[in-house]
Amino acid sequence: MNRLEAALVVALLAPGVAGAADLPSPTGAVVLTVSGDIANTNNGSEADFDMAALEAMPGRAASMKTPWTEGKTAFSGPLLRSILSAVGARGRTIRLVALNDYAADIPVGDATDLDTMVATRMNGKAMSVRDRGPLFLIYPFDQSSDLYNEKYFSRSV
Repeated sequence: MNRLEAALVVALLAPGVAGAADLPSPTGAVVLTVSGDIANTNNGSEADFDMAALEAMPGRAASMKTPWTEGKTAFSGPLLRSILSAVGARGRTIRLVALNDYAADIPVGDATDLDTMVATRMNGKAMSVRDRGPLFLIYPFDQSSDLYNEKYFSRSV
């Protein structure tokens, strides 16, 4: 990618949630781009978000143990389902791509059935690229020990 952004590419295979409106354009630096089978856009066929737009969405804050941090760490950010709803995403699969090109395909159910968040903050501070930022998909490890395994670790982009 030629600009500082995390990409959430929605590769959708069947009908899911839907909407029908254009999104406001970001006023700050774009940190997330959503593309694929989406109904709501603000940049051609894509939806771009700045940090302010993401942090204004319904989300969660939680402290939890992760394999990437020492002890319990506090994360906060919008729920992945909030972002999918905002863009009117349709389908069953989400392809997430990080700044370093690490990618994972996850089922939409991970967004609709779990409180999976796109963390914008760690311990109350914005995350730098060095600290796995500016965005980090975090599963609700604090809600279910069944999620604390390599399957969900590998989906945490």
